Amino acid sequence: MPVRTAEAQWEGSLQDGKGTMRTGSGAFEGSYSFGSRFEEGPGTNPEELIGAAHAGCFSMALSAGLGRAGHPPNRVHTTARVHIERGDAGFSITRIELDTEAEVPGIDEKAFLEEAEKAKSGCPVSKALAATEITLNARLV
Repeated sequence: MPVRTAEAQWEGSLQDGKGTMRTGSGAFEGSYSFGSRFEEGPGTNPEELIGAAHAGCFSMALSAGLGRAGHPPNRVHTTARVHIERGDAGFSITRIELDTEAEVPGIDEKAFLEEAEKAKSGCPVSKALAATEITLNARLV
């Protein structure tokens, strides 16, 4: 199996510095700063990239599970909201909310929700983030 890489470079102090993150494939490169991470400043941040990875992984896992169950989806769309909060021990990712909607011909809601729960617990990114609370809102459209 391939090993995926990404890199980041930071220059300067925490609050006044700036950095860039990029994927090894070259598909993404973005700037980040204290403001883009802990405020509403322009640029990306690690939590946003974790959210993108989680949404992508979950969507693929759900599609695979639905296909194995005999109901390949026409479309799965997932949004991940990654919450970062400051506590006594510093900043922590406290929760990830997955919100997904899927167009799946011929499946009933109960079977769909079962597959969505399996994907939530079974996708590799969910497993890697198991120390974080992950919630799921899944619906058929």
